[in-house]
Amino acid sequence: MNIALIANDKKKELMTAFCIAYKGILQEHNLIATGTTGSIIMEQTGLNVNKCAPGILGEQQIAARVAYNEIDLVIFFRDPISPQSHEPDITLLLGHCDNNNIPFATNIATAEMLIKSLDRGDLAWRMLINPSY
Repeated sequence: MNIALIANDKKKELMTAFCIAYKGILQEHNLIATGTTGSIIMEQTGLNVNKCAPGILGEQQIAARVAYNEIDLVIFFRDPISPQSHEPDITLLLGHCDNNNIPFATNIATAEMLIKSLDRGDLAWRMLINPSY
């Protein structure tokens, strides 16, 4: 499955810890991340990550892939406390996920539930929608 990984600056350490904890599951899938987040994940975990551009442009690139139903799961650790100038882009990404029935996690609790569901095969229905595997 194609899994998108995005983390705001204050959440990159959390994303890295998440990827370390679930490396065994994540390594079985195609990972796509924004540039800086992808570089950190690759450096800290050794996972293979397809990197988009850093920052807002990378989020937009991932949103475009979501719009075309090319992503099966989005994990976006956002910082809800710090103001985000690109909030409309985040809303657009979420809207594309809703439109294409793509699971979207914005915090560690939901991400853990989704990754464990992925490991159990609970998200296999996505292969019916996106049969490019």
